[in-house]
Amino acid sequence: MSIASHNTAPSAVHASDEVDGVVVLTLNHPPANTLSNSLVSELTTTLETLADGPDSPAVVLTGAGERFFCAGGDIKEAIGFGADSMVERMASFHALLCALEDFPRPLVCAVNGWCVGGGIEMALFADTVYASTEARFVFPEINHGMLPAVKGITRVRGVLGDRAARRLLLGGEPVDAFDAERMGIVDQVVEQDDLLAIAMADARAAAAKPPAVFAALKRALHSGTSRWPVEEQLRVTVADARTVFNDPAARAAREGFHG
Repeated sequence: MSIASHNTAPSAVHASDEVDGVVVLTLNHPPANTLSNSLVSELTTTLETLADGPDSPAVVLTGAGERFFCAGGDIKEAIGFGADSMVERMASFHALLCALEDFPRPLVCAVNGWCVGGGIEMALFADTVYASTEARFVFPEINHGMLPAVKGITRVRGVLGDRAARRLLLGGEPVDAFDAERMGIVDQVVEQDDLLAIAMADARAAAAKPPAVFAALKRALHSGTSRWPVEEQLRVTVADARTVFNDPAARAAREGFHG
């Protein structure tokens, strides 16, 4: 699958052609891959487009260059905003986090440099996060009069726990890739030269699993499902079971296991 655009403006998100069931999405907003309004909108639309259809690919999300995965919100762009514009900006970023959370196929993040603020929030909605040894992670918003999205804060606390979340969000100080691995932001730290290849191999392996099963498991793993009423949990369980047991790929996996 390839993502075509009719917009003549430079793309802030580069989507590769699909190879072995994997599309690489590269944040491309020099010099630091900041989350401008246009990048956030484009990435959200791209994810929603890739998710729409029975043959959706796995995605590897990374940043252009080696210094920055994503430097967080575009502060220069935000300086001239009024309160209403900032509210719209936060709503747009919230929609991006929802698109990441709801993406039904494997989503692997390859953090190739500094991962700041909203960049960490995005990474924490991936299924697997790899980071280069040069990667650094920081929530600087408290130092710059800014706020992370509540959905992102909730994800940070849910994944890392209360103490680590407080350290990052209230301290505003960076941690290196190995500290990030110990805290749970990162699944594995690898050499920069190996980062993309390892992330793509992971995505290819995950893409080969039955899509219906993968999507159902991701939905059940969402943090909000534990708070659903019991009746809603049962409804989703029954609906997912019906889909999985009618899915050809899942059926082939079952038959292969019993064979």
